[in-house]
Amino acid sequence: MKKNIVEAIDHYKNDFDDISIYIGENPELGHEEFKACKVLTDTLKKHDFDVEIGTLGLATAFTATFDSGKQGPTIGFMAEYDALPEVGHACGHNLIGTMGIAAGIGLSKVLKETGGKIIVFGTPAEETKGGKVTMAEAGLFDALDVAMMVHPLDNYVKSGASLAMDAIQFEFFGKAAHAAASPHMGINALDAVLQTFNSINALRQHITSDARIHGIITEGGKAANVVPDYAVAQFYVRAAKREYVNELVEKVKKCAEGAALQTGAKMEASFYEFSYDDMITNHTLSEIFTKELISLGVKEEEIFSQKDGTGSLDMGNVSQVVPAIHPYIKICNEAYACHTHEFREAAMSDQAREAMILGAKSMALTAFEVLTNKELLEKIKKEFKQQKQ
Repeated sequence: MKKNIVEAIDHYKNDFDDISIYIGENPELGHEEFKACKVLTDTLKKHDFDVEIGTLGLATAFTATFDSGKQGPTIGFMAEYDALPEVGHACGHNLIGTMGIAAGIGLSKVLKETGGKIIVFGTPAEETKGGKVTMAEAGLFDALDVAMMVHPLDNYVKSGASLAMDAIQFEFFGKAAHAAASPHMGINALDAVLQTFNSINALRQHITSDARIHGIITEGGKAANVVPDYAVAQFYVRAAKREYVNELVEKVKKCAEGAALQTGAKMEASFYEFSYDDMITNHTLSEIFTKELISLGVKEEEIFSQKDGTGSLDMGNVSQVVPAIHPYIKICNEAYACHTHEFREAAMSDQAREAMILGAKSMALTAFEVLTNKELLEKIKKEFKQQKQ
């Protein structure tokens, strides 16, 4: 049956290539991915998936289900398809979305024999207000036995960790005045922002090495001769574990509160993007994916273990509720960084599309093992339970 899965994905390779090119040439920002959503769901419908568009009221989210009608595990494949401002698909989400549906379609061709169920989740806005966060909070992933997705990179890398993250905004409200004629009449909101940065810079000396705090000023005044009465700063606060992020956020808030007290400004704090949890890789599931990757021709020495998790993923929220993996597939020979023009071009290459098909096959074959090996699934679930204790 594994041969049937591989042959099915190969049979529809041209379709999958065309989809990845189409999405790549039509980049859409988060929650605006209408073209990508349509082409992905239209393809799933052609392969007899039951498709719901607009899941949880998210216009470009979708849930596509293929049910064998027989008892068995439920497999979740994640599809991402949002682009970045200005640089388009510089994170290769045109490949990720296509890989997700290709894996689901390939596996569906043997599901009547294996039993179980496949759900392909269309998860918009990963780069900003991650759709997986909303879906996880609503319990959409609770019925899954495993969840997986594959991300493009410049190397093959095993699923590892990611940083939990909060996106916090501080608004400062002061009092406008003429900066030369009556500066004593003003309350400088920008000074409060600058003091917040200074305090956070001092705080960095006393945080763990895995943590990151970085921010920008989005509003700092309109004219140099007017004391700014309104200023805004936005920060990402990250760390290896959610618990430490929560602790750090409270300290960062104290920095902003102190700045408001020093300057006389009023301060309001809010979260301007969804919070991402840290990624918990299920190593049992990850080992199966690596084994299947090798079976398809990748040399073992070419597959690296992740050294650390420096970015943040909404897949982390999925991994908190279901055994999950998020490995990386090699799409280029040069060390291009994600979110760059070079990586965008790499994600549109022939080599990238070959890697996309390889990733889809590896996910589908991994899922097949879960569907047909009860002992493996028990081991996966045991590890997940231990990780969550």
